[in-house]
Amino acid sequence: MKPFSYQRAATTSEAAQAVLANDGAKFIAGGTNLLDLMKLEIESPAHLVDITGLGLDEVEDTAEGGLRIGALVRNTALASHPRVMRDYSLLTRALVAGASGQLRNKATTAGNLLQRTRCPYFYDTNQPCNKRTPGSGCSAIEGFSRMLAVVGGSQSCIATHPSDMAVAMRALDATIETVSPNGTTRLIPIEELHAPSGDTPHIETVLERGELITAVILPPPVGGRHVYYKVRDRASYAFALVSVGLILAEDGTGRVALGGVAPRPWRSTQADAALPSGAQATMDLLLADANPTHENAFKIELATRTLTGLLGQAGA
Repeated sequence: MKPFSYQRAATTSEAAQAVLANDGAKFIAGGTNLLDLMKLEIESPAHLVDITGLGLDEVEDTAEGGLRIGALVRNTALASHPRVMRDYSLLTRALVAGASGQLRNKATTAGNLLQRTRCPYFYDTNQPCNKRTPGSGCSAIEGFSRMLAVVGGSQSCIATHPSDMAVAMRALDATIETVSPNGTTRLIPIEELHAPSGDTPHIETVLERGELITAVILPPPVGGRHVYYKVRDRASYAFALVSVGLILAEDGTGRVALGGVAPRPWRSTQADAALPSGAQATMDLLLADANPTHENAFKIELATRTLTGLLGQAGA
């Protein structure tokens, strides 16, 4: 691990301005992803800004009937919150499916959304990786790609986003609240948070330098049956081959979001509209632009069968 300086911020403004003012600075909260990357020298921030003292750790009802989740709410606390369990159980199910109990006790809401890919070539500093070293190439496209993206990637990168929580947030139409170093705030729909891979896969979100996530806002609950199913190689502490987040009403309408198949949580409102017609029609739209490798083409059938099973269990 390379040397770095450390600062414990007292306010959101101080935190945002500190990251803007210091080249290579990073926010740190739970550190469950960043510290691992620093040990491997994949991330080498010159300055760390600790935001754990900012008090962004409350879950509050909104005036509209939704929920405001502070950026520093731990995954364990969020999964077990009574309102989340009652009205947004998809989120609880997705959180519990992720990582291990110890990690969920440390990991934060904002950090979960911003965690970096687990592509093996991103972690192997001896291999070219455009996400780690822009312009160096993508080893995964001609390499071992079983775990990687079948849709939404590019010729520069086929890494997947690893978050289970983000899949649920996408299905729930979450909005991301941020503050910039100049004090301005903005609301970012979750479908716009993660940037397309394109030619610049190292630019993973639309957040500007120094912009700090302060909360995630959920709209009023939509009801229906909430299901999250994660297909993985082992029962715990494993990332998804394919995951399906499903909200299904009694009339067969609903929402479906996928994890493990794209550089960001994957959802299509056109595919949502096809849910009453069944899993195949839904997946034909959701994965219409799929461009799998020979090693991960099975994910298309796996996603379809997973959704078929979930719809069957729900009696749809």
